Amino acid sequence: MRPTLLVSATLLLAAMLTPLYDGSRLAAQPQPAPRRTSDRRAADPAPLAAVTTLLDIDRAFSKTSSDLSMRAALDAMFADGVIAPWQRGEIVKGKAAVIRALLQSPDSVAKLSWAPIRGGVSADGLHGFTFGYLAAEHPDGRLAHSKYIAYWVREPRGWRVAAWKRRPIGAAPLASEPQAPALPRRMVKATVDSDVIARYYRSLVNAEVGFSQLAQRVGLSRAFADMGSADAVNMGGPDDPQFVVGAANIGRTVAPRHGDQPTTITWGADTAFVASSGDLGITFGVIRPNVQQDPNAPAPGAAFFTIWRRASSSAPWRYIAE
Repeated sequence: MRPTLLVSATLLLAAMLTPLYDGSRLAAQPQPAPRRTSDRRAADPAPLAAVTTLLDIDRAFSKTSSDLSMRAALDAMFADGVIAPWQRGEIVKGKAAVIRALLQSPDSVAKLSWAPIRGGVSADGLHGFTFGYLAAEHPDGRLAHSKYIAYWVREPRGWRVAAWKRRPIGAAPLASEPQAPALPRRMVKATVDSDVIARYYRSLVNAEVGFSQLAQRVGLSRAFADMGSADAVNMGGPDDPQFVVGAANIGRTVAPRHGDQPTTITWGADTAFVASSGDLGITFGVIRPNVQQDPNAPAPGAAFFTIWRRASSSAPWRYIAE
C-alpha cells in the first residue's frame, strides 16, 4: 500500500562524476529491454546507457555482498542519509539507524543476494531507482525470499541507495523477465538553481497530498488507478510472489481490502528527495486514520515511501513504484 530534500543534498549531487563500478566487474546479466523502436522520441541512447549502468551497479553490490554479513553488505551500498519506512509508523533516517533496524530481522545472520528486474533514471542522471527480488541464505542453507525497492542518488563516490525497503514473501518468486526501463526522453544538464529545485520539491510534496485528498473523495481503488502510471509497480502483500504491475491492477488489488468508498485514512509527505531535472523523486510519510478511536492511545500509523515520475518538469506527477 501507500501505503531528502533536500535542496542542499541535491546541490551536493550536482557534480556528475563517473560511478566507481564498471561493467568489466560484472557477471553476464540480462539487460533491460529498450523501448520499442516505433517510439521515435526515444532515439537518444544516453538514457538507456544511464539506466544500464545503474542496474549493473545494483548487481555488482549484490555480487560483492555474497561474502559479507548483512551489516557489511548494506553499509557498502547505503548513502549516509539513507531513509527507510519502518514499523509503527516510524521513518528511520541515517545509515547507522537504518542498518540497526534491519538487523532486527531474523535474516540478520544470512548472506544476501539480489537481482533487479527494472530500473529508471532522472533526466539529470543523478537520481534513479531499481527493484527486484532478494534472497537471504541462512547458515543452515535455508533461503528466505523478499521483494525490494531501492532509490539511488549519485554521490561523488558513485551511486548509493538513499531509500530502501524490502517485503518478505512466503515462497520463491516466480520466474520474472526484466521489465523495460523507465527512461527520460533525453538527458539534461543538472541545475544548481535552488529556487527551481525548491519548486520541484513543493510540486512533488503536493502530489502526495493530492493523492490522499483524491482517495478521500473517490476511494483508494480509484485513487490508485488514477494517480499511478500504466507501468507502475506495487510490492503487494507477503502472499503475492511478484510485484503488482500497472496502476489499474494496483487499484483492483487495493479494492478487496478497502472497497470503493471514500477512504477513512489520510497521509502526506513528511519529506522528499527530488531530482534537479524535476522528473523523478520520492516522498516519505505516514498513513493514519482520519479519526483516532482512543485519544489516549498512541497514534497508529504505517510508514511508506512512494517513487514518482513524470514525462517533463511541467507534467503531472504519477507514482511509478511503491
